[in-house]
Amino acid sequence: MDGSQTVTLTVVCMVYDKDRVLVQDKITKDIRGVIFPGGHIEEKEPCTDAVVREIFEETGLTIYEPKLCGIKEWFYEEHKRYMVFLYKTDKFSGTLTSSSEGEVFWTTFEELKNLNLIWHMDSMVKVMNTDSITELVLSDDYKDVRFI
Repeated sequence: MDGSQTVTLTVVCMVYDKDRVLVQDKITKDIRGVIFPGGHIEEKEPCTDAVVREIFEETGLTIYEPKLCGIKEWFYEEHKRYMVFLYKTDKFSGTLTSSSEGEVFWTTFEELKNLNLIWHMDSMVKVMNTDSITELVLSDDYKDVRFI
């Protein structure tokens, strides 16, 4: 076995301001529900550049000093992996503007629990807010999570 595999690379960012957090009510053909804004990393694009670009495209905000705080990943089909680089920042400027991918809005962490969250959003929040956890791995059936 040569160890090669197909990997899909994406980013999300938890933009926060004191007790508020920015979320997106995603409305694409594949995803419906509340998630942190983000998207796919383009070919030869550094991860940090991708998260800055994606947040601007989906929210109208320019973020600064995004901190990589974890990875979410799962495996599907043979030799295929999906990785989401998890970032957070409280440094941003601009005017909040929704995109065709969904409405963006501020909420609190407490209110977040009551929203229609995408699968495993609560686990991503846990990784992003816990320094001792850096990885979230989903089981083959996507129902169970493992924190590393």
